[in-house]
Amino acid sequence: MQKQDVSVHIQNVSHSFGVEGQPKHVRALLDTTMDIHRGELLALIGPSGCGKSTLLNVIGGILTPTTGVATVNGKPVDGPMPHDIAYVFQENALFPWNTIIENIRLGMLFQGVPKADHEGRARAALKAVGLSEFSDHYPGQLSGGMRQRAALARALSLDTPVVLMDEPFGALDEQTRMVLGEDLSALLSRTGKTIIFVTHSLGEAVFLADRIAVFTARPGRIKEVIHVEEPHPRKASFMTSDKFNALRNRLFDLLHDEIRKTVDLTSGSSGGF
Repeated sequence: MQKQDVSVHIQNVSHSFGVEGQPKHVRALLDTTMDIHRGELLALIGPSGCGKSTLLNVIGGILTPTTGVATVNGKPVDGPMPHDIAYVFQENALFPWNTIIENIRLGMLFQGVPKADHEGRARAALKAVGLSEFSDHYPGQLSGGMRQRAALARALSLDTPVVLMDEPFGALDEQTRMVLGEDLSALLSRTGKTIIFVTHSLGEAVFLADRIAVFTARPGRIKEVIHVEEPHPRKASFMTSDKFNALRNRLFDLLHDEIRKTVDLTSGSSGGF
């Protein structure tokens, strides 16, 4: 990739919580460097507490790294960048007293999008996620999967080049996750957005990602980056292919020892349960 194809650059990023030397000091992320290219979906996967969400929040300007720097489209990240980055969280964070389209308009209002553009962009985003006919429904009238579609529509309406997704399908059942994964893959192929996606699911990572960054146990470092050579949009049939199974098994092999370290640290044992 040429330098102009780099959307997000992370250089020697480390982050700690608490005061060094004090009992509650935790090193979450250690010396992480990588480039994320325009139009790719990068999945971050690793044991609980390994710094995946911490890195996402550094990129999003929510956290200032202890050391190192992140840049988005060549600009150093020194705080939230609402015109460059949109977020989709595990909790959809929709206001229950507003309709779906009102929730989407609010996102644009907070970003500073001119009011004249709200209606057209909101309608286009709802169409992109298949929710046009539910624009006047309230969140409580929709299923969990549909609410996550609405949250994705809100992010799309902001028209940012980068979308950060922190386990957005984690609370959903497996069948719904598969369908939403297909939809996200199709959106990626159409929009060319850069997506950074945190997940704990091996299958989800392989199905969605162009590359998968595998993290070690805390303090998290990138152990290996796996390339998934499969074009978007991807179909559910990919999940039954030999390629998919081989990549999933490779992920399992890389993560097994790291997860074991996390379990052993939590239990205070030197091995076993």
